Amino acid sequence: MACKVNYSFTGAAIAEDVKTISVKQFQNFAPLANVNYSQTFSEALKDIFISQTNLSLVTTNGDLQFEGSITNYQITSVAIQGNETAAKNRLTITVKVKFTNTKDKKQSFETDFTRFTDYDSSVNLSSIEDGLIKEINDQLTQDIFNKSVGSW
Repeated sequence: MACKVNYSFTGAAIAEDVKTISVKQFQNFAPLANVNYSQTFSEALKDIFISQTNLSLVTTNGDLQFEGSITNYQITSVAIQGNETAAKNRLTITVKVKFTNTKDKKQSFETDFTRFTDYDSSVNLSSIEDGLIKEINDQLTQDIFNKSVGSW
């Protein structure tokens, strides 16, 4: 019996027998993380699959299952100037992802994904944090999408 795979313009290669996806809310183990970040990230991961595939979102036991945790949410100084002050700060976020493909166990994985973005240190983080989070989430969720169902 041959396995049929559907390809899309988003780079997804999903077997025909895969119909559903479930995403458990990611747990927050990063002490400095924004209080809403766990939910924000979990929703962003759901959104990329809803917008780029024909999979149906289910609460539990999807054909493709995601769970994990936020393990790092850190602000560091970068681009130190001559007077030893930072011209830029960096927000770095790491998520640990456990992906289970119930139709093809060989495709399953558990790995960390990390992305960051720099911002001007003279700007108050709270005034731009939502935008930085969206930028990082877009990158993280695309990385996770590519690793789990990407065909390249």
